[in-house]
Amino acid sequence: MKKPVIGITIGDINGVGPEVIIKTLNNSKVLDMCTPVIFGSSKVLSYHKNIVKAGDFNYTVVNNLDNVSRHKTNVVNCSSEDVTISLGQITEEAGKFAYVVLDRAVQEINNGKIDALVTAPINKKAMQLANFPNTGHTEFLTEKTGMSESLMVMTSETMRVAVATNHIPVSEVAEKLTKEKLQRKLQIFNKSLKNDFGIEKPTIAVLGLNPHAGDGGAIGTEEEEMIRPLIIEAKKKGAMILGPFSADGFFGSSQFKKVDGIMAMYHDQGLIPFKALSFGNGTNFTAGLPIVRTSPDHGTAFDIAGKNKADASSFRNALFNAIDIVRCRKSEKEMRENSMEKNPKLSEKVEE
Repeated sequence: MKKPVIGITIGDINGVGPEVIIKTLNNSKVLDMCTPVIFGSSKVLSYHKNIVKAGDFNYTVVNNLDNVSRHKTNVVNCSSEDVTISLGQITEEAGKFAYVVLDRAVQEINNGKIDALVTAPINKKAMQLANFPNTGHTEFLTEKTGMSESLMVMTSETMRVAVATNHIPVSEVAEKLTKEKLQRKLQIFNKSLKNDFGIEKPTIAVLGLNPHAGDGGAIGTEEEEMIRPLIIEAKKKGAMILGPFSADGFFGSSQFKKVDGIMAMYHDQGLIPFKALSFGNGTNFTAGLPIVRTSPDHGTAFDIAGKNKADASSFRNALFNAIDIVRCRKSEKEMRENSMEKNPKLSEKVEE
C-alpha cells in the first residue's frame, strides 16, 4: 500500500505545537511510514527548531501539493505575511494564523491532496479574538466537510472514549442530550469502530448521565426514560451496546478494559478518567467525517512553550493513528468493493 500523505497543521505558534511536530518528525523512520506535509510557516519552524536544537530536522518548501516530495518532510507556507511569535501568550495574531493554516489544510484534504489531517493544538481564546466561527477543531471540520454530526473519540492502547455532547456548559447537557442525538452518536461510534479500527463486532458501554446511573430514577430520570430504552432498541437491531453504567464504578472497577468503546454523556465525564489513565499517550480522533483527523490529547501548554520541555508522545501517537485509520479505511473499502464484484445483488442493495 502506498505511503499516505499526512497533513499537519502547526496550531498556535505561541504554544508547544511546533515543538512536538519537530520532535515527532525528527526521525527518519517516520518518513518510511508516511509523507508529512506541514501547513504553517518555514520561518516559524526554523524559530522553533533552534529552540528544540533539532539539527537533523530538515524540510522542503512546496507551493503546490502536486509537487510534494515523497521522501522528505514538506512545508506549505500558508501566508505571505510575517507573523510575530510571542511564546506563552494569547494573541489575536497567532489565532488568525492558526485559522488561515487550518482553512488551507481543510481545502487540500477536501480536494483529495492529502490522506489525513493531524492538528496541533490551538487556543480557543486566541481563535475567538481572530473571529474563528466555531468552538474548536471538531466543529469547524464537521461544518467544512459538509457533515451535520461528528463524534469526538479519545483513543489509547487501553480504551476508546466518545462523548455524546462536546464543548458545552454542564448546565446545558441534559437539555441538549436528546434520544435522537444519542442514537446518532452511537451509530457513528459503532460504524467507526468497525471501519476505522477494524473491529468486526464492537461492544460499546454507555455511561449514565446522573450519579449511580440514576439509581432507578431516584437521582434523575434520563436513564430510565431515554438511555435504557435506546440501548434495548439498539440490541434488537444487532448492536452490542451495554449499560447504562455508573461512570465512577465503571472506571474504578476497570470494566473499561472489557469493551471496545465507551460512550460518555458529556465532556468531563469521559475525558477526566481517560486523561487520568492515558495522559500523554492518548489521541483525539474525529469520527463520522469523510476525512481522517486526529490530534494530541493536550493543549497549547503555554507554561512550557519555548522551553524544550514538551513531550511529543501524544502527537506522535496521533500521527501513527492517522496512518492506521487511513489504511484501515482503504482495506475496508477494498473488501467491500470485492464483495460487490462477487455479489452484484449486494451492489444493487447498497445503491438503493
